[in-house]
Amino acid sequence: MTAYLVATIAFATDFSRLAADRPARTKERRLATVGAPSSVEDAVSADVPVDTEVPDPRGPATEAEQLPQRRKAAGIGMSTFTVATLLLLAGVVTRGVAAGRVPWANMYEFTMVSVLVASALFLGLNRRRDLRFLGTFIALFAVAAITLALVELYTDPNAVQPALQSYWLVIHVSIAASSMGVFGTAAVVSGLQLAKDRAVTKGGAQRRILAQLPPAIDLERLAFRINAVGFVLWTFVLITGAIWAEHSWGRYWGWDAKETWSFIIWVVYAAYLHARATRGWEGRRAAWFSVAGFISILVNYYVVNLFVNSLHSYAGV
Repeated sequence: MTAYLVATIAFATDFSRLAADRPARTKERRLATVGAPSSVEDAVSADVPVDTEVPDPRGPATEAEQLPQRRKAAGIGMSTFTVATLLLLAGVVTRGVAAGRVPWANMYEFTMVSVLVASALFLGLNRRRDLRFLGTFIALFAVAAITLALVELYTDPNAVQPALQSYWLVIHVSIAASSMGVFGTAAVVSGLQLAKDRAVTKGGAQRRILAQLPPAIDLERLAFRINAVGFVLWTFVLITGAIWAEHSWGRYWGWDAKETWSFIIWVVYAAYLHARATRGWEGRRAAWFSVAGFISILVNYYVVNLFVNSLHSYAGV
């Protein structure tokens, strides 16, 4: 948790520095195209819009003028985030060794695995494209989830009840934990999309800060791809859960509270993907759909597990 917190601070520092440097970079490049004023200070006094992008006759911007790949704070953030992920992986593995079973049989362990999947997804996506702007929010999400798990959900590593001593625990619950990590990452991207879209509309300091993010449409496309993967995983959650229910309780489906909410989640994301693909629901509507889907997951995970009587209550997942 400490390593994730350090990563959060480093990524946030990098993000704030980019926001602080952007006006000067933009005005300096504009000066090269218009020929006057003679200095950045003159441009400021001339009230040149800082978000105006103009072609540069000198050709593409240099690496320093763009958002450079080598940024010290961002590098520290990526390094500490990687260390945090490896420490969490070690914690999950040693938890399984201590319990003598797979380490995702209760809510504490489920949360740890979900954060691990979200972290691994973030690191994996960064190998293909520069998504370090997500680091602040993914790391903060990890800190919040781990803190809640340690304070409210922690249990000592013990053997599971006989009903959970099945190979379906390995399959069903691992996919569910992975799905939560994937959907959580997509929800973070959708939240940034909504913030970016609002900043463009409202303007002001918020617009200058969030100018470091990609265009809202690019964020929406990224969230859509991640949600599509999560939806496939959640479909397998329902299928494997039904099979396990038939083995344990003699029926595939019984409209138990947990089963009902799992189906609601599936419907929400199915509607989101269908509307996005066939009805052209893009932009804010798609982002709100994505956020609503993850809220339904949180309700299923915390409210149903902790406050609603269910056949799944003894499992705590």
